[in-house]
Parts: sequence; C-alpha cells; structure tokens
Amino acid sequence: MPYKKYIVKQGDCISSIAFKYGFFPDTIWNDSKNSKLKQDRKDPNVLMPGDEVYIRDKEEKEESCASEKHHRFKRKGVPEKLILQFKLNGELRSDEPYIVDIDGMISEGKTDKDGQAEIPIPPNAVKGKISFKDTGDEFDLELGHMNPVSETSGVKARLHNLGYDCGPVDETLDEKTEEAIKAFQQDIGLSVSGEVDQATRDALVREHGS
Repeated sequence: MPYKKYIVKQGDCISSIAFKYGFFPDTIWNDSKNSKLKQDRKDPNVLMPGDEVYIRDKEEKEESCASEKHHRFKRKGVPEKLILQFKLNGELRSDEPYIVDIDGMISEGKTDKDGQAEIPIPPNAVKGKISFKDTGDEFDLELGHMNPVSETSGVKARLHNLGYDCGPVDETLDEKTEEAIKAFQQDIGLSVSGEVDQATRDALVREHGS
C-alpha cells in the first residue's frame, strides 16, 4: 500500500496530523509503519519536531442511502478533549468558573471537584487561553508544543507546568533546572539528586498527565 512520509513540526501531534489527512488518530498511530515511532514516543500527542510519520493513501468508501431523502453523517473523533488540572498553593481549584478561548472560539465552564477542566478542542487547535472568572488568573495554552520527556525541553516544560521554576523551556540543563528537579524529586518522595533519571522522567509524566 502506498504511503507518504510526513515530517513533524513544532505543534504537531497525531490527532492534528490525522485531522489534516482525514484519518482517525488510531489509524495512523497503530499502523505498522509507525511502530518504531509509537515505541519511541509512547504518547501520540507528544511528538518531537523531525519525527517521521507514515500516512497511507486514502481509500474511497461508499455508503448506500435511500434517494430523495436527507441524510446526516457524523465525523467520528472530532472534537478532541483537552483535560487540565489546576492548583493554587498546592490546593485543588475546585468548582471555579472559567472562560476559555481556543483559536478564537470562546466557551465557558467550571472545574470539577478535582480541579479539572475538560475542554473540547479541534484536533488542529494551536493556541488558547483560560481565564478564571473569580480571580482573573489567566493561563496561555500552547497546544501540541509538549516535547517528549526524553528531551531536556520536555522535562523543563513539565516542571514549568507543575509550578517549578526551571527557567526558559529549552535544551539547557543548568543549575536552575537542577534545583527545580531536586524540588520535584523531594516533593514526590524520590531520591534527591538533581539528575534526570528514568524514575524522575516516569514521575514527571505521571504527575503531569502526559
């Protein structure tokens, strides 16, 4: 079966790529041609710029319908869901009303008892902002920009989102980053070394949720 090769750019994820080419995300993610990518990245929504994704050519599908009648077809897998958890000074921000702007589309909601907001988003969404009505707190959302935790930038992005000041989210592993890693390790009961070992990477993914 013919395939095309897609080179991942910053902001891409399997959902956005699948949406662009008209596939379900699982169709691309579970394709045998992408088995190495799946093994390396583990999470379809966390890719690295430069990764290669193979996309098979589409096949036409026909549906039989009665003539002279209206028919409605629903596209599966759209929209995606963005799930965020918010804390303030270590406490869950439960039952707080918010306004969210996803690429110019405005909606409102309220966090649940666990401080989580579940937000429907288009698979190709790029940027957003969520604002809490009662406090005015605002958080910018860069969708699809999370690098894998195997990269220093991926480690720093997760630390930053969890509230640890590690400086700019880049590939620099400096003293400030090491101090943030130590603080994270201490808070969750790991051996405090300031080094990014596998236990620390696994804990970052678990605590961050991806």
